[in-house]
Amino acid sequence: MSEAVSRGSAEVRESTGNYAAMLLVLLAATFLVRFDFFVVNVAALSLGTDLGAGATALELIVGGYAFAYAAGMITGGRLGDLHGHRRLFVLGVIAFTVTSLLCGITATAEQLVLARLAQGLAAALMVPQVLAVITSDFPPHARGRAFAGYGIASGLGSIAGQVLGGALVQADVAGLGWRLIFLVNVPIGVVTAIVAARVLPDRRDAPRTGLDPLGTLGLSGALALLLVPLGLGQPAGWPAWTWVCLALAVPVGVATVRWEQVLGRRGRSPLLDLRLFRLPSFRLGLVAGVAFNAYFGSLMFTLSLLLQAGLHLGPFAAGLVFSPMGVCFSLTALCGGRLFARFGLDSLVWGSLVTAAGLALLAAGLHVSGAGVGVAWVLFCLALVGLGNGVVLPSLMGASLTHVRPESAGVASGVLATSQQFAVSGGVAVIGALYFGVVGHDIGGAAHAAAMRWALWVDVVLVLAVIGAVLALKRNRPTPLSGVDGSPA
Repeated sequence: MSEAVSRGSAEVRESTGNYAAMLLVLLAATFLVRFDFFVVNVAALSLGTDLGAGATALELIVGGYAFAYAAGMITGGRLGDLHGHRRLFVLGVIAFTVTSLLCGITATAEQLVLARLAQGLAAALMVPQVLAVITSDFPPHARGRAFAGYGIASGLGSIAGQVLGGALVQADVAGLGWRLIFLVNVPIGVVTAIVAARVLPDRRDAPRTGLDPLGTLGLSGALALLLVPLGLGQPAGWPAWTWVCLALAVPVGVATVRWEQVLGRRGRSPLLDLRLFRLPSFRLGLVAGVAFNAYFGSLMFTLSLLLQAGLHLGPFAAGLVFSPMGVCFSLTALCGGRLFARFGLDSLVWGSLVTAAGLALLAAGLHVSGAGVGVAWVLFCLALVGLGNGVVLPSLMGASLTHVRPESAGVASGVLATSQQFAVSGGVAVIGALYFGVVGHDIGGAAHAAAMRWALWVDVVLVLAVIGAVLALKRNRPTPLSGVDGSPA
């Protein structure tokens, strides 16, 4: 009897250790992907100086990564279902490591844009396997903490990209400058791939879905036709091709939706399960997630430009300005789940209000003081933003999936994550274009302060849209037994 108890205790300890090792590897990859999106922000001026990267190139270097990541995410998840999550995760980590090396050794801005697109596609192979492994291989009692860890790793990766990225650029180790922000991924990626091959389970389910290359091409094409001219049009003076692309985005998008409907009627596996959009909680949650991520991506990009070009802070000092946001985000994210469990959707409303207040106060400070706004005021406002974000971000996706059938949760998660990444890219492109349009050819601090003020008010509107979507979600919540199409399960 005692031997059986001892054996059982040993198995529990071994199992717990395995799950801890698995989670550590998965969260390391999640952190890296988010880190590499935001780390470029603090290197923006260095890239402009060393590679001659102008406004258009900077938007593509930042937003192109997010666009490629979003475009390949659903396909990456389906490849994991077909060929095994461990295999695709390891391949994704290796590809991410190689493309990070390519980013670090590029000689021109054009090469860096291409390398960043490839890096985003590598991330699209890697990250969907994180959620899949947590869902399929972690026991129910461990999934809650694992998903919470996923949300926290994503948020901290975003902030660390600003803080640690600034430190790396400022350190200028061996004269590498901005290149170090990419090269540091190489040893981390090698270790992560080796450990992942050892600790992740080699399991695959019988494939229930296939690939939808036409759907992937159509969706990515429609969004590219929309986002590229919005990002590049203003610096280029809105030439004819930008208007042609914008006009083509609508028919390409409509044709893609029709194709998805045809696949659904044939019993095939469309890229987008359009039945999900009949469920109010999913539809409104998607709107809230898109608005939130568009604001957050644009804020990190434009504020980095203000701090360095407008307030003349170095990369490290500019990165440190984001530290209070990171600390406050961590504090509220750790208890965000409990707040949501106790107060429900009201916690998301109040968190969004705190975020909006921080943004509005920063805009007001810039209106009053311009480029003379004190760094202490910026720190205070960003701390408020971090407090609000920590309440909203970890719970937003869970609230959107509350009434989705379990068998549709994987597809629904992929659609939400993809839309949110496209939103980050769109926020950088559209609000970044607004920022550069206000600055124009004026390199003075006053011009950057004015541009940031406009960008902040747009961000406030986006956060208010989050609040509106959450309030609508409260009014339209179906019963817990509703199915994916809103009918009784």
